[in-house]
Amino acid sequence: MRNLLLRLMYNGTAYHGWQVQPNGITVQEALQDAVEKIFGVRENVTGCSRTDSGVHANDFCCNIRTENPIDCYRLVAALNAVLPDDISVKSAEEVPFDFHARYNCVSKQYVYKVWNTNYKNPFLENRAWHYKNKLDEAFLNEQAQQFVGTYDFKAFCSSGSSVEDTVRTVKSFSVERNGDEVLFFVEADGFLYNMVRIMVGSLIEISENKIEKDKLLDIIKSGDRNLAGRTAPPQGLYLNKVNYGED
Repeated sequence: MRNLLLRLMYNGTAYHGWQVQPNGITVQEALQDAVEKIFGVRENVTGCSRTDSGVHANDFCCNIRTENPIDCYRLVAALNAVLPDDISVKSAEEVPFDFHARYNCVSKQYVYKVWNTNYKNPFLENRAWHYKNKLDEAFLNEQAQQFVGTYDFKAFCSSGSSVEDTVRTVKSFSVERNGDEVLFFVEADGFLYNMVRIMVGSLIEISENKIEKDKLLDIIKSGDRNLAGRTAPPQGLYLNKVNYGED
């Protein structure tokens, strides 16, 4: 029995998130279908995270335990030949049998993309949030530093989450401009349901003077979702990097 680590990238527009569910096609289902075509059996695929409907990934990791002896290089080519065009396998490698794509993860980085000008970009349709009001990326980067540290982020978690432990460590948060794109990068040891999107929405509301500047720590300490900003739309969010430490 082998354990294979796959790294994927995908456009999540057509999918109801990563995890298999009864009411719509998901990335996990599409990958399992592809694996079944190659292996002849339906193997379980374990993902590193649960991306929501419409969310994308530049780097998504999953592992498959299988008895199939196929070479990793050939597996990448074979999967890409049968997967939909909006999902791609970047690499495959054999890892220790006890490796788990989710539980062995040290940290993840997300990037949220905002198209920040008065005209829309057809090439970023469903792949960025079109926000017309001019954003001051330096000011937002300064405000975002309040998120860095180990806190109970209950105020930045959408209702409906069943997670009991809402403490997370945010390792870094930066806001950068690249032409008309404003990019929000956040890395943490884990994320709550809609956490990044609420963080971005809160920063946007600071820029709109709907939330007072320098008050994010107070909102974090309150634990009150109603005090945080709106949830930014899903199409701007990308899982950008998955880190497993030095190994």
